[in-house]
Amino acid sequence: MAETPHFTTLGCRLNAYETEAMRDLTRQAGLEDAMVVNTCAVTAEAVRKAKKEIRRLHRDNPVAPLIVTGCAAQTEPETFAAMPEVSRVIGNTEKMQPETWAALAPDLIGETEKVQVNDIMSVTETAGHLIDGFGTRSRAYVQVQNGCDHRCTFCIIPYGRGNSRSVPAGVVVEQITRLVDKGFNEVVLTGVDLTSWGSDLPASPRLGDLVMRILKMVPDLPRLRISSIDSIEADTALMQAIADEPRLMPHLHLSLQHGDDLILKRMKRRHLRDDAIAFCEEARRLRPDMTFGADIIAGFPTETEAQFDNSLKLVTDCGLTWLHVFPYSKRSGTPAARIPDQVAGPVIRDRAARLRAAGAERVQAHLAEQVGRTHSVLLESARMGRTAQFAEVAFQTDQPEGGMVTTRITGTAGDRLVA
Repeated sequence: MAETPHFTTLGCRLNAYETEAMRDLTRQAGLEDAMVVNTCAVTAEAVRKAKKEIRRLHRDNPVAPLIVTGCAAQTEPETFAAMPEVSRVIGNTEKMQPETWAALAPDLIGETEKVQVNDIMSVTETAGHLIDGFGTRSRAYVQVQNGCDHRCTFCIIPYGRGNSRSVPAGVVVEQITRLVDKGFNEVVLTGVDLTSWGSDLPASPRLGDLVMRILKMVPDLPRLRISSIDSIEADTALMQAIADEPRLMPHLHLSLQHGDDLILKRMKRRHLRDDAIAFCEEARRLRPDMTFGADIIAGFPTETEAQFDNSLKLVTDCGLTWLHVFPYSKRSGTPAARIPDQVAGPVIRDRAARLRAAGAERVQAHLAEQVGRTHSVLLESARMGRTAQFAEVAFQTDQPEGGMVTTRITGTAGDRLVA
């Protein structure tokens, strides 16, 4: 069987999932020798990294055809088409279609149109690509949703991913059943705007309905994890699952973005500071061992020191542990890029560093609290696993990779627990 192309994946877990799907598609098409860069568009820095990686790959292998796809290819195809290193630019919809790769196989340096990027907003269904086994030997990722119907003023992603589309619950349950049969002990539900799942399906089910259905229909699944949610969209069934379903992991990553009400309004977010705090308090009341991660942007246009301080305080007020801090990045075509009062770069970097430092303190506090406690740990390798709250655990002796062990935490080492 021919070798599949070399893939470079930039950006989110969903991109990584789709790279695995493309491996299958290129294998089926009989492609070989090509290089594929699956790009990210979330920040201007992400686009710069994509260009840098393209140039590096071409320098290392100047005769190999180079294909660019992903969100940055979707939002600014002309940028990559103008690069002499690039052979083809393929959109986010086209990259998941077998016919795209089948057509390229005989013609990578021939007459096929260089840019194949259609209107992502016209796409109404999520592609039916299903990956049985992406992740570690222990954990698999299942895409249940793509796209986003919201238009936050800082975000370019809807223009790269299109409007929200959901994978039907029956299809999701079938795939998870196959994954469990293959020996996976944890499944992570992924999507661009996960809590919008179901809005485009008959009867408009909610994410909580999907979670409850998975747990009921796949009783042998030891662990179900949710990748990221918009807390303001958390539905009654999801909160019930948090309270009553021990197989739903006590770890939620929240799309918070900021801690100041005026900035949240300028971001066109749908929640306020008190909403975020109330959600965290309620989730922790229902599940006392719940831990939270969060996305927070530093240096959004017009952000004052006092407004930034509200984001800093949110780390404590919400009891956040795992922070993803994004220095604000001006994205052409977004409303936020047109706001005249942009924060200076050094100020943005300083504020981001202070948020990261606060997050690092919270991680250390969480790890210290676990010493002496007993945890069920899912092994990602022979000597490293994760707790239900997603903290890494280092073992002194080899453990069964992919298995689950119950162990007592004896200490900490850096950002890991020690067992």
